Amino acid sequence: MGAEMDTESKKTGMVQDPADEAVAMLAALQAAGPGALGKVYVAMLEGAGDFGNEVIQFVAERIAEDVKTQHEIMECKNPADLVHIQQRFLQKAFDQYSAETGKLVKLSNEMLHGALRTTTG
Repeated sequence: MGAEMDTESKKTGMVQDPADEAVAMLAALQAAGPGALGKVYVAMLEGAGDFGNEVIQFVAERIAEDVKTQHEIMECKNPADLVHIQQRFLQKAFDQYSAETGKLVKLSNEMLHGALRTTTG
């Protein structure tokens, strides 16, 4: 049945299951021999640098937003404005953390797949 599904996927243009792709890449890594692991390790380290830079940039942006909000709170003249400032802050934080999570997941996937491709490409 597995071979039938692969043939069917090719006919319909469906994307391969990511789990199947990962298993195929790991099998290729094993077949490539011990030297391939060093290539994967180097590629992962390079990708980790990009990942770390993204996290640092995000944290810096969030700190700047925290400082801006604290300044607004200190200048606040009434409770209604305070509630509005806090609601806006929380919504923006939620939106930014959600977007950042997506970026980090994408970076992680690219890092892993790129590292594994060093052994097959």
